[in-house]
Parts: sequence; C-alpha cells; structure tokens
Amino acid sequence: MNLLKYYKLVRSKLISANKVAKLSGVTFGKNCKFLTIKFGSEPQLITIGDDFYSSSNVQFLTHDGSVNVIRNLYEEYKNIDYFSPIVIGNNVFLGYGVVVLPGSIIGDNVIVGAGTIVRGKLKSNSVYAGVPSKHICSLDDYLNKHKKSFILTKNLSKKEKEIILKNKFLKKQVKNV
Repeated sequence: MNLLKYYKLVRSKLISANKVAKLSGVTFGKNCKFLTIKFGSEPQLITIGDDFYSSSNVQFLTHDGSVNVIRNLYEEYKNIDYFSPIVIGNNVFLGYGVVVLPGSIIGDNVIVGAGTIVRGKLKSNSVYAGVPSKHICSLDDYLNKHKKSFILTKNLSKKEKEIILKNKFLKKQVKNV
C-alpha cells in the first residue's frame, strides 16, 4: 500500500498514524503517539524510543535529494544516493511542522518547538526551536518558567476541560474589557 492510500485511511479514521508508522517500517518503543504520517521514502531508517509524541505535520527525511545536482554533473556519480538514519531517544516531543533532516540524533527528554528544522545532534534534557534548531534552555529552566501556567486537565472529559478553560480564560477577558 502506498503513502497516499495510508493518508486516505488515516484521514478516514480507519487506521491510526501509529499503525501507518509501524506498517511503513518505523521502529518505535512503547507509549508513542504519532499525529503525522510523513516518514519519508526510507522509514525503516527511523528509530524512536519510548514515550514519543509528534504533533501534526511533522516530517522525517532520511535522504537528501540534492545529490541530483552531482548526478547531473559527474557521470561517475549518476547512480548515487545519500541516506542517513534518524535516531530519536525516549520522552521526546516534536511540535507542529517540525522537519527532521537525515542523520539527526535527538537525545532523551527533549522538546522541539513548532516549525523547527532539526539538523545534527540535539542533547538530552533540553528545549530546541528555530531554523536551524537552536538550544533554548534546559528542561528544568522550561519547567520553572512555565509551571505557573500549567492546568490540570489531562484525562478529563471534553466538557470538564471546557468548563475549566472557560472559567480560567474567558472570565479574565470579560474583566479586562
């Protein structure tokens, strides 16, 4: 089954993105959640640890098509390709629209911000963002900066969550008007 068929199945909710990853050949651990099906042309070169979460529109690239220029210039290289695996550790979050380039290695306990282009090695226990990815802060710094904004809504029903969010944000908006 080709990627377009996978995409249509996922969109129709008949098959999960995790199933697409598995059927495509991506190796991943326990408690992983994919909201993307863009695993490139060599998904078997992608290895991901446990407790991974990808937002939507994340892309994994295990090849570099720029070798087409070399193929066209040099006869002896007309049949070359360039591939490099992607390795992602445990407890990693990739935000919306992240692109992971060939040969990238992401350590454990890493947050990658939306729109980031990952290239090279991202060290463990860190937050990265930007184009190309830049180290923003440690996970401890991130926690200390944001913990006052955290809201205990995980595993609540949609209705319970809606009530909490309305009470927290909409009442403040009315008071500020």
